[in-house]
Amino acid sequence: MKLAELQLGWQSHLLASRFGAEVAERDDCIVLRTPTNPTYYWGNCLILPAAPRDADLPHWLARFEEEIASRQPESRHLAFGINATTLNDGLPSWRAAGIEEFDETAVLALEPDQLVAPPQVRDTPGLTLRPLALPDELDLAVQAQVAARDESFEPEGYRAYRRRAMQRMAAMQAQGIANWFGAVVDGELAADCGLVHDGQLGRFQHVSTQAAWRRRGLCRALIHHVCRHALQNLRLRRLVMCADPNDVAIGIYRSVGFVQVDTHWCLQRRPPRDRQ
Repeated sequence: MKLAELQLGWQSHLLASRFGAEVAERDDCIVLRTPTNPTYYWGNCLILPAAPRDADLPHWLARFEEEIASRQPESRHLAFGINATTLNDGLPSWRAAGIEEFDETAVLALEPDQLVAPPQVRDTPGLTLRPLALPDELDLAVQAQVAARDESFEPEGYRAYRRRAMQRMAAMQAQGIANWFGAVVDGELAADCGLVHDGQLGRFQHVSTQAAWRRRGLCRALIHHVCRHALQNLRLRRLVMCADPNDVAIGIYRSVGFVQVDTHWCLQRRPPRDRQ
């Protein structure tokens, strides 16, 4: 499989994931491996060229073991990206093997003429929308991300994963190809997200909002702020956001002008420590 064959969602995923990672074209897939962060599911995955059949499971389990798990003992998950808009029905063997998440992903894009007017934010004295100073504010970001996590993730393992991810972002920021942004209220990081780019295309990273600050318009204001910075200051031509089509957050992204342009699928099995 060739990198040029990847859909927009996977192409933009590699903007960030390939930094400090190993990306390899194989006959049957794309291999993405991140030795510096082996517990990052989607930095250690196989991207398949088409929707798998149920009978393909043994092949792909063996390939994941060969390409990732055997080389990185800490990578105890399974993660398969599907470079296709539809998924074969059922896949009972996959489900029996513990693949518990079959996630449809909406790929959204925004170009300069699509950005809508700035949103209104409910009364939030002391609010500042700004880039974080990495690595100086790295702990601030990690602490907020751990607090906002899906509680099914074991906290200490998740903290280690996010710290490695933010260290990678700090290195990318130092090279001028990424920034991490926050909605900061009196020193507290209420919402945060990243943006990586190649000078033309930008991809959002890890959008999160603290529970106490939700439904106030902070996330929408932050996303709009980052879009405006990317389009006006960085002169990017297109921004990409990937989201769960059934989650309320996709409405936030659409409200600032993002439009769905594609779909892909993510199949994963969490390691035992992240299953509660």
